[in-house]
Amino acid sequence: MQTDSTNSPDLDCWVDGANGHADWPVQNLPLGVFSTDDGLPRIGTAIGDYVLDLDALAQGELIEDEDVREALQQPMLNALFALGAEAMQALRMRLSELLTDSDYRAAIGQHLIGMDKVEMELPALVGDYTDFYVGIHHATNIGKLFRPDNPLLPNYKYVPIGYHGRASSVRVSGHPVVRPSGQKRPAEEGAAPVRSASARLDYELEMGIWVGEGNALGEPIPIGEAENHIAGYCLLNDWSARDLQAWEYQPLGPFLAKSFLTTVSPWVITPQALGPYMQAMPPRPEGDPEPLDYLKGGPDKAALGIRLEVLLSTQKMRDAGESPYRLSEGDAAAAMYWSAAQIVTHHASNGCNLQPGDLIGTGTLSTAEESGYGSMMELSDGGKAPISLPNGETRTFLEDGDEVTLRARAIAEGQPGIALGESVGRVVANRG
Repeated sequence: MQTDSTNSPDLDCWVDGANGHADWPVQNLPLGVFSTDDGLPRIGTAIGDYVLDLDALAQGELIEDEDVREALQQPMLNALFALGAEAMQALRMRLSELLTDSDYRAAIGQHLIGMDKVEMELPALVGDYTDFYVGIHHATNIGKLFRPDNPLLPNYKYVPIGYHGRASSVRVSGHPVVRPSGQKRPAEEGAAPVRSASARLDYELEMGIWVGEGNALGEPIPIGEAENHIAGYCLLNDWSARDLQAWEYQPLGPFLAKSFLTTVSPWVITPQALGPYMQAMPPRPEGDPEPLDYLKGGPDKAALGIRLEVLLSTQKMRDAGESPYRLSEGDAAAAMYWSAAQIVTHHASNGCNLQPGDLIGTGTLSTAEESGYGSMMELSDGGKAPISLPNGETRTFLEDGDEVTLRARAIAEGQPGIALGESVGRVVANRG
C-alpha cells in the first residue's frame, strides 16, 4: 500500500491532544462503530481522546462523495467496505483534510465525543469467518507436542492452511468468555468420553483481516489485486478449549473447541494507515519450497510491521490493585509464513466468493523465542510447565476470573506509533 500526505509525520491536527497521541494521532484514523446513551450504533473514527461521529459529518454533507455519505449513515461498516479501496482512501484523505484545517473546527468540533462516553460495537456484520494457520512457529510448537520428529505436515509450506469458523459467535472486545463444556478424550483406551467444563481453556494471539470489496463466485482474486480486497486489520482472539479440541479435531479439524467465542478489537485499522509500517516478508529458510505461481508476485512490502503483546490479569491481582503481567511480546512480521495478500488470494483461488465484512484470522502468531509465544499451550509446554506469575500464582491454562488483553502497535522509524487497539476477554464460570 502506497503512502501519501495522510501518513506525513508533520501533520498538525487541531483536535486538542491529538498531536503526538500515543494511540490515535491523525495519521491513524481507524474506522469503527460506536453508540452513546441513545443506544444507536453509528460509524466513527478515533482521533486523540475522542470519537468523531462520521454519521453526523455525512448528514451535514461534509463528506463529498454521495456513495460514501450514504455508507457512513449505515449502522455497520459493510456498505463502506463494499465501495472498495479507492473510496476508502478518498474518505481518509477527506478526514485528514477536515482534521488538519482549522477552518473546519467550528463545523466539526461539535461532533467530537469523548471516548469515555461511548460504547464500542462490532464494526461489521460478519457473514463468514475463516481462521488460518500461518504462524509457522506456533504450528511448529504445537506440532512438536504431537509429532516431535515431524511437527509440520508436508502441505504446510505449500498451502496457507485454514478452516471455516463460526461467524455468529464473533464478538467485540469486552464480551465475557463463558467457559465451554464438551466431550473429552476418555482416560482409558476404548472407554466412553466424558462431558464436562473445559479445564484447558486458552487464548490465541492473532491478527484479524476484514474483507472489503468482494469477488464474484467463480472468479479468483489475483495476488496482485489482493490488497485492494482488504478493508483493514484488527486484533483477534480465537479462544480455544484444548481438551475438547484434542478429542474432536480428527478428521475434520476444530469444531466446538473453537466456535464458542472469537473476540476482536473494535477499531478497523486501514491498509492506508499501515502503509509506512509494512515490511518485506522474511526470506524463507534455505531449502523451503517457493510458493506456487498463483501465490507469487504480491506487494514488495507485504509483512505487517506490528508489535504484539499479551497481558494477563487474575482476579487476585485485580483485588490487590496489581498491574497485569505480560505473558508475551513479539512481531507479527516475524511470525507469519504467509502474508495477508497470500491468505486472501488462496481463500478465493477456488472461486470462493469473499464478501464485504467477512473476517479472516491469521492463526496464532508466535515468534521463534519463548518470549513471543502466542498461546498458553506453548508457554506451558502443553500444561507440563506451569507459568509463574509475580504474585506467586501459577497457570497452565486460564482459570475463572482471568482476563486476557491483546495489544498491538505499528512502529516505524520517523513515523508516529499508531495503535490497533485492544482485544479484552475475562473468563467466567461455566453455566452448566
